Amino acid sequence: MTKKYTEILSEKRDAALARAQQITEIAISETRDITKDEDAEIASTLDEVRDFDEQIKRHSDLEARAAAALESRVEKKIDVAIGGTVVKSEARTYSPQTETSFISDAFAAQFNNDFSAQQRLARHMNEEKIERRDVTSANFAGLMVPQFLTDLAAPFARAGRVTADLARKHPLPAQGLTISLSKVTTGSATAAQTEGAAVQETNMDDTKLDISVVTIAGQQNVSRQSLERGTNIDSLVMADLVSSYNTVLNTAVVAELFSSAGQAVTYTDASPTVAELYPKLVDAVQKVQTTFFAGPNVMIMHPRRLAFILAAVDGQSRPLAVPTPTSSGQPAYAYGTGAAQYGNSGYSILGLPVYTDATVSVVKGAGTDQDTIYIGNSQELHLWEQGDGTPMMLRFEQPKGAELDVTMIVYGYSAVTANRYPNAWAQINGTGLVTPTF
Repeated sequence: MTKKYTEILSEKRDAALARAQQITEIAISETRDITKDEDAEIASTLDEVRDFDEQIKRHSDLEARAAAALESRVEKKIDVAIGGTVVKSEARTYSPQTETSFISDAFAAQFNNDFSAQQRLARHMNEEKIERRDVTSANFAGLMVPQFLTDLAAPFARAGRVTADLARKHPLPAQGLTISLSKVTTGSATAAQTEGAAVQETNMDDTKLDISVVTIAGQQNVSRQSLERGTNIDSLVMADLVSSYNTVLNTAVVAELFSSAGQAVTYTDASPTVAELYPKLVDAVQKVQTTFFAGPNVMIMHPRRLAFILAAVDGQSRPLAVPTPTSSGQPAYAYGTGAAQYGNSGYSILGLPVYTDATVSVVKGAGTDQDTIYIGNSQELHLWEQGDGTPMMLRFEQPKGAELDVTMIVYGYSAVTANRYPNAWAQINGTGLVTPTF
């Protein structure tokens, strides 16, 4: 359990008292008087203890007020009105509807010792503790950013985290820079037994799969004038940093698929067509089914590759992608309404939903102009992240204090692997996937 700040101060005060007491005990054990230097050290230590006592008193009051405010906010959920009971949801300390700014409060609390800002931040941290249950930082150098600020990342023109959100999620361990998994390389065996003969025995064997925990971080220098007198600085700065974080994370997840996907299909074609690409998609599906012994559940490709498929027509100029499966005789390689929802294109091929991800590389191959299609089982793309996956740590530092600049840093830890069962994924590459023409 995270310690309260008053508990930390109390421990420091007790340690100081112990140091002063130790000086006295040493003098008594040596049957001598306390020296002038020792007396001066005791006096200095007692001054330090008195300062700790004052801090403990102040922060005890702050914690009590924050706890009382939180309790009041939790209890005030139902208002009784004429004609019945009205259930209301009270706004959080920081939300798009409130007048107070999280960034401004964090700045004022740390640099201006603003007590009101400290109270609001303490109340916010308690709200986060109840909402997310993974808050571990209680000081102004490691605050949890309100969710509504990070949600504002979506409107910015970045690719997002489509493939990362398809992955199977795991909480990141609290400590360590490596995650180790055991992979069975030789399994047990059974065989028909002849009466009286020895039963089949095969010893299992395994190897260790090490997955590195990586740090993704970004910073932005913001002037004090912007923080103190600006409008919507929270949204602009935080959304942009988080948007960049998500795109970099997603790029790493896609790169892991390219590195670890165990089944490969090569599509070589000087004049690519959808009709010639289609059998390669089927081949990738059967390779996963044959070696992973389970079916794929998703198809991931760059938006330009799906556009190439959607633009194809048959001999009668009819599209090969239709709204719904048809039995009218018209060939259809893809179907769907195209109602995209965050990466899901709204189309299916071979019964698999097609997700478009703009971070899929388009510079593969000898000509650095090829993209890759991934077909596999998303349950075997594993992603470890802290908390709910959003980089929620905020730090204020002053490397450029003389210029009235404050550095805002967003960072997060993550680890990803598709190498637990590499054959759960297949990738299609080759000259048939060069930049399409329309």
